[in-house]
Amino acid sequence: MDKDYDLQCFYCTKSEPLSTLMTEVCVLDSSTVYLFHDQKNPGRCIVASNGHKTELFEFSSQERNDYFEDVSNVAKVIHELYGADKINYATYGDLAPHFHVHLVPKKVDGVSWGSPFSDTLEKVHLTEEDKTQWIATLNYHIKKYVKQKI
Repeated sequence: MDKDYDLQCFYCTKSEPLSTLMTEVCVLDSSTVYLFHDQKNPGRCIVASNGHKTELFEFSSQERNDYFEDVSNVAKVIHELYGADKINYATYGDLAPHFHVHLVPKKVDGVSWGSPFSDTLEKVHLTEEDKTQWIATLNYHIKKYVKQKI
């Protein structure tokens, strides 16, 4: 099996466990951007590497630079669209061992300000109509921003 693909990984297979947690926004050169379904922190996204890597040190220098350029670009768009005071960046992977970064917009005096985001707090889900609109807006602005930087 190709080391950049894992049949057990929901990011690689894009299987049902993935779609229960998040919806794809767009595919970039080095990553895929997802809108997390729980939007208690409005604009929370995941930027998952294209190609299966479990650890940062598995990336070549170029792959790492390209991936984190995507993370930076998406964070900039989220920061502007959702008026974040700070973007928190979280990398875990114990339960989903595929390299990905949670981008969690935070506002002073907002949900979980001053502490890590928590998936144990009450979830906030968008209506299907709102989710579709948010995805379209994110897709448009991310691709526009990336194109402007070329």
